[in-house]
Amino acid sequence: MRIGEIAALIGVTPRAVRHYHRLGLLPEPVRRANGYREYGIRDAVLLARIRRLTELGLGLDEVGGVLAGDEGRELVDVLEELDADLARQERVVRERRARLAELLAEARAGRLPADGPVSPELAGWLAEPGGFGTVAAGSPTAALDREMLTLLDTVVSNGERARMVELLRATAGDAAALYARLDALADAEPGDPRVARVAAALAALVPDEFAVGVPDAGLADALFADLAPAQAEAVLGGLRLAAERAGRAG
Repeated sequence: MRIGEIAALIGVTPRAVRHYHRLGLLPEPVRRANGYREYGIRDAVLLARIRRLTELGLGLDEVGGVLAGDEGRELVDVLEELDADLARQERVVRERRARLAELLAEARAGRLPADGPVSPELAGWLAEPGGFGTVAAGSPTAALDREMLTLLDTVVSNGERARMVELLRATAGDAAALYARLDALADAEPGDPRVARVAAALAALVPDEFAVGVPDAGLADALFADLAPAQAEAVLGGLRLAAERAGRAG
């Protein structure tokens, strides 16, 4: 195979193949009498391996380390691993298409929330009469939480999503009162005595399994950028108290 042929076969560009040669990830193949590179099946397998590793998020330095560990392995072992990787990729695509079909059904029925595509579980909970969707419409802090929930909905697994919605439904009534108290802190100072009381109320609503502690400063700044200082202090305090309680329980 010529360089253009092996690149097309694996789904990369000839430029990428040459780059991998320069980095030492892909050994230079033998050349024909006319000077053209001649690639074989082992070159194709190695190039496919490089592509799969980069698709999995590894940097090229890390790919080099993995490939070094592959030296001496039988070709069949590498091929079986590539096949397993592709099978996992197929499952992910099927799961995404299945979820997309559900979202399309919700959209066609006019039940898709304005926030954007969310799972049927979260869409159903947001649409419940008098539920969180109603609360969020009248509470600035609840509206921010709704955005966070929409984000979480896209990254958690199906089982975690169902459990999240179950917990949200169980605490919805108490949460509505808590949002009102958080809204009242919009113009307060972080040292306001209400901050500690709201933090304690928030901690009481967080189940031990979700008590993950306080995020680091950079992440906290990003997550709570739209909250007033007193509101952010109350939320951080509540997360801290919940984590401490979970630690004692554990």
